Amino acid sequence: MAGNAVGLGNFLRFPAQAAQNGGGAFLIPYLISFVLMGIPLLWVEWAIGRHGGQFGHHSAPGMFDRLGKRKWLKYLGVFGLFTNLTVAAYYCYLESWTLAYVWHSLVGTFQSTSAAEFLPRYLGQHEGSFFALPGEAFFWFLLTLALNTWILSRGLAKGIELAAKIGMPLLLIFAAILAIRGLALEPGVDPGVTQSPFEGLNFVWNPNLSGLTNPNTWLAAAGQIFFTLSVGMGSIHCYASYVRKRQDIALNAASAGWMNEFVEVVLGGTLLIPIATAYLGLAAVQQSTAGGSGFGLGFLTLPTLFNNWGWFAPIAGAMWFGLLFFAGITSSLAMGQPVMAFFEDEYRVSRVRSAVLFGLGTLLLGFWCVWLYPGGSFDEFDFWTGTFSLVVFALGEAFIFAYIFGMEKGWEEITRGSDMKVPRIFRFIIQYVTPVFILVVFVGAMFNPAGGDWAGAFSSLLSGGGWSFDPGSVIGRVLHTGVDYAWFDDTGKATKVMVQDLTRILLMLVFSLCTWLVWKAWRNKERRAA
Repeated sequence: MAGNAVGLGNFLRFPAQAAQNGGGAFLIPYLISFVLMGIPLLWVEWAIGRHGGQFGHHSAPGMFDRLGKRKWLKYLGVFGLFTNLTVAAYYCYLESWTLAYVWHSLVGTFQSTSAAEFLPRYLGQHEGSFFALPGEAFFWFLLTLALNTWILSRGLAKGIELAAKIGMPLLLIFAAILAIRGLALEPGVDPGVTQSPFEGLNFVWNPNLSGLTNPNTWLAAAGQIFFTLSVGMGSIHCYASYVRKRQDIALNAASAGWMNEFVEVVLGGTLLIPIATAYLGLAAVQQSTAGGSGFGLGFLTLPTLFNNWGWFAPIAGAMWFGLLFFAGITSSLAMGQPVMAFFEDEYRVSRVRSAVLFGLGTLLLGFWCVWLYPGGSFDEFDFWTGTFSLVVFALGEAFIFAYIFGMEKGWEEITRGSDMKVPRIFRFIIQYVTPVFILVVFVGAMFNPAGGDWAGAFSSLLSGGGWSFDPGSVIGRVLHTGVDYAWFDDTGKATKVMVQDLTRILLMLVFSLCTWLVWKAWRNKERRAA
């Protein structure tokens, strides 16, 4: 399960979030969010998964159907299908970039062509065009997807677990080598180094209590916990469903969570920011991570900086993008299993056929991401399925577990067969603190004001000036705040708004299809029972 949790966000998103939110000022809310929301949600999802597995269910719809007598419960489990399928579509595309970059690092592409020139060309980004079908990018996407599908078709032991056993050690080895080399950089000794990498490391690790009073830092920290632990997706439920009734889940869940935190904070925080700080300076690093994403540093800046490492440059590039690839593929494989399990359990489809179905669905949705990447389709997938959907699902499951399944049965499910003594305070946290914590995150994401200025927004509202939504908030995105709403410009060309709206329509159709498949499966059960 550590392989499922450890993903691209550990090495790209966490450093960027830390840089944008004050380094040590971000770390304290981040760790508090991990304890009050991350660990409780891990236990909840493992408990729901093992409970559902006792009734032969290995996907979220069946598991939630067993949490109570209400017929609508299984439809919350639709998120466990929808999220994994749609996230896998754009995630496999991103994963394919890392595989392509491994190749280009080894053959020396970035020694003659800057990554800033290479990436837009690779993605087919052209001025004024929102459509593209770049041949090389599509080739690597097909190769990556085929590899995922083949591994999934081999089963849990011979496929997913074997891939994790190979990928995770290599990931850790590559990360450790790069971290040691990066921290050894010295100004005046190594070419291009302007300051010590430890200045970047100190920025991340020095605690700063000022973050405790900034609501935006808390929202960013809580959001990162969702990304990094893969909670609110349905993949953890699936793997937990194979655990026997009296086997431990409490220690397993906590261990997977802490392993992920080690990789993210210790290794992730020791790579991107310190190396980039050594060459660019801390101010430039913070500017490069504007928006909370480390993709610019990871794909545009780092390949160029590695050129200063002489003969080790192509190896360093291959290691960096290799560890990103292993982080990505262990996560994307975990996304495929819940979808496949649904077809195997509810429609009696063979494993190979279910893997092919997942591969075809991912291909169709992924093609949309490739084709319309310049128009923002990738970002729409990432926000609605990789962010918003996670929070909605987690909010629903937290309340259902505590108040419909019941905390009495829920606590017994968490602690049964446990190899550790679960502190009883977590019973209170799971029932009262965690649901409220997630609700605050949800409301914050919905109504985030322009510029994150909550005090100014409330002042404006009370004085009759209304509420100004940030373009990145849920409502701001729905309303296309800050842009002219038009599908075509004055010359008749399609606009980015059209691409965004069409992508949202596509995602709603996919969610509707997943809902129909669940309805159809239960209707078939009722007919067989009759």
